[in-house]
Amino acid sequence: MLRVGLFGDSLAVGVGASSPQDGLGPRLVADLAAAGRAAQHRVFAASGARSAALPGQVAAAGDWPHLAVVVIGANDLTHLVPVAQAVADLDAALRALRGRGIQVVLVPAPDLSSVAHVPPALRELVRLASATLRGAQEEVARATGAHLVDTSTASAALARDASLFSADRFHPSSAGYALLGQAVAPVVRTAARAVEDAA
Repeated sequence: MLRVGLFGDSLAVGVGASSPQDGLGPRLVADLAAAGRAAQHRVFAASGARSAALPGQVAAAGDWPHLAVVVIGANDLTHLVPVAQAVADLDAALRALRGRGIQVVLVPAPDLSSVAHVPPALRELVRLASATLRGAQEEVARATGAHLVDTSTASAALARDASLFSADRFHPSSAGYALLGQAVAPVVRTAARAVEDAA
């Protein structure tokens, strides 16, 4: 059975979903099952985590996962963590996972300019900050051999549709997680095939 570990922040935990089954992990396991691959998931992520927490999460996981889904960046942005520091922590975590032979799927920083709490006058600044961090994360993913998720379609939908956010207007709703899952699931299926090929 394929073991999928979820690392990172509240998006990996599923905060905001109406039901635990609506979170990212269960959605990915269900998608793998529909594709004929039995899987289970375990969450090593923590709500509020920044990239600095990733190496500790990876250490806690040990050799359990065959495949790691890393969702990180939002809290680095909200806490104004320097990009160089955030990507150095991400790089360390991804290299540790890859060094154990674990396939990695990276879900990079979201575009926080779509969040309702951001004042209109600051939206462009927040959009640029999000894009800068995301671009640096993508470089790390490519350098470490991680699979990369394109979240641009999901981000555009979130900017248009408030129903994709939960009541806190920051985390996705169940519908928002469904949209995120649609972006992540195909990449996870590709990574799962790589796990099988290496076995």
